[in-house]
Amino acid sequence: MYRYIVNRVLLVIPTLVGAAALVFVLMRLIPGDICEVRLSSGGGSVDPRAVALCHAELGLDRPLILQFLDFVWGFFRLDFGTSMWSGKPVAEEIAARLPISLEIAVMATVVAIAIAVPLGTISALKQNSWIDHVVRTTAIAGIATPSFWLGIVAILAVLDISHAVFGTPWMPPIDYVPFWQDPLRNLSMVILPAVTVGYRYAAVTMRMTRSAMLEVLREDYIRTARAKGLLERLIINRHALKNALLPVVTLIGIEFAFLIGGLVVTEQVFNLNGVGRLFVLAVQNQDYTLTQALVMLTVAVFVFANLVVDLLYAWLDPRIRYG
Repeated sequence: MYRYIVNRVLLVIPTLVGAAALVFVLMRLIPGDICEVRLSSGGGSVDPRAVALCHAELGLDRPLILQFLDFVWGFFRLDFGTSMWSGKPVAEEIAARLPISLEIAVMATVVAIAIAVPLGTISALKQNSWIDHVVRTTAIAGIATPSFWLGIVAILAVLDISHAVFGTPWMPPIDYVPFWQDPLRNLSMVILPAVTVGYRYAAVTMRMTRSAMLEVLREDYIRTARAKGLLERLIINRHALKNALLPVVTLIGIEFAFLIGGLVVTEQVFNLNGVGRLFVLAVQNQDYTLTQALVMLTVAVFVFANLVVDLLYAWLDPRIRYG
């Protein structure tokens, strides 16, 4: 088991270096110049000498190979440099916005797992019953409904309910407060976006859980366990569900990594100053340093999520680590 873990951890390093090279090259292929954007923000023409000075200040006049080596070395030291647009440290810009995106991603994942795994399992066990039809309809509705539309409906519903109950409409607070400082205020801000995103997340996971359970329940070892007279609860929990969770764990890991940088529209609807909105601003301002750091942050989360999924695979199915 330890050898399996070490091998998986060592694979992270070349994956991150390859992703860094790809991100670095693609960022340089984007048309436009950050210096021209900065110097022309007030209108008028741009002096070529001012552009050259700006390039020298930002290090853009250096050879690309040296820029890439600095970028990779800084990434592994968690030193992402300085934002080309705001002049602030990139780590400071990300640290101010990452907690809220991370909290929503974690809460949405918890909501999705709490909904998807039990309902997907029940749907498979009650195949073609009215329960199965209700669960499948709920899942299809979650996949078909855009998250931003569901978020708008959730906000309007909260306004109407609070107005009917308390006499005045209530809206979640706009300013972010960490959970350990004011848990109630923090949850009142993130619960709606977390449930909104978690519902769609759960819909996809629910369908995967149902399909995997139906496939596992038809296996020979399940019939053998039933022929031996084992309790149905033990068959489902110990034999069927544990094997059916392999593709479900993969889907959960991928969706969680996507939530870190893919909540642009949801953050806009709920007026959240998270990583998704920072992504948009960095691209609009052609801020190479900040955009590279954000993309690599997303890549690192994806790689870490895949690492955790691999380790869970080995725990759920010992044949994988021994193979």
